[in-house]
Amino acid sequence: MTRVASLLEPFFTERLYHQRNASPNTVAAYRDTFRLLLTFAQERLRTPPSTLLLTQVDADFVAAFLKHLEKQRENSVRTRNARLAGIHSFFRYVALQEPACSATCQRVLAIPTKRTERRLVTSLARAEQEAILRAPDRATWLGRRDHAIIALLLQTGLRVSELCDVRCEDIVLARGAHVRCRGKGRKERCTPLTRETTAVLRVWLAERAGAPTDVAFPSRRGHVLSRDAVERLLAKYAKTASTSCPSLQSKRVTPHVLRHTTAVSLLRAGCDRAVIALWLGHESIETTQMYLDVDLEMKERALAKTTPLRASPGRHRPDDALLAFLNSL
Repeated sequence: MTRVASLLEPFFTERLYHQRNASPNTVAAYRDTFRLLLTFAQERLRTPPSTLLLTQVDADFVAAFLKHLEKQRENSVRTRNARLAGIHSFFRYVALQEPACSATCQRVLAIPTKRTERRLVTSLARAEQEAILRAPDRATWLGRRDHAIIALLLQTGLRVSELCDVRCEDIVLARGAHVRCRGKGRKERCTPLTRETTAVLRVWLAERAGAPTDVAFPSRRGHVLSRDAVERLLAKYAKTASTSCPSLQSKRVTPHVLRHTTAVSLLRAGCDRAVIALWLGHESIETTQMYLDVDLEMKERALAKTTPLRASPGRHRPDDALLAFLNSL
């Protein structure tokens, strides 16, 4: 009767850290998944996590846990699928370590991911971008930091995790100004900076006066900013900017919306999709396809080039009396 604890600990320490060399973000995501799973097991099965048996965590239990995430915790389908990916990874490891439990593992691994709706991405118009940039109070330290963050996100399209990890030495303001970041899959990339963004960052880094290895945008206490903190400050400034730009009232502004805005701006400027994929650090050029869908201006230009149909409006009137009778029914 194998306990989950005897397999879960080596799964993290050996499998993820040493064998796969998983990134801290992956480890954190899997950690949160199993914290939720073990808490759910304690409430549902009345069994402490340290004594939970592997046979208790079967396919039916995992399915009930996924349903709990969607119904009780109101998680999205994407979050549900992300939690399931962590569970699948664990049970693939269990299948190797405990061959006697292979039947249970196969049934859990057979639980499919759910299909998700692919909605149009949200981006900001030029006036909305300028309104959000004006929102921070640059008479304060926090306002100057937040203004630099928003300017950098809008121009480079960094992911929020990439922004939080940027160090002072990663921002080069000499000739050929650029910012270095480490993205998904530990891929490093350099993104050039415009003169305007360079000027904003030069003023901020001079005030920051940090060591090369210090984070470029610290919290008020000098720690690394969390993703939630960046999302909160953007939501706050979007609300402030909505007084002068009412169209922001109907939009939920997040770091990823600013990333989408960068991509759409590059697309409208005539940049090739391959360049946009490199700029944003996409794994595949096909990922940039979604920005073609959201660009109405490009579709309107294509529509303007089409030849209008010459057919005159009206309703077809059949000559035959019997057909006319049938159409009238």
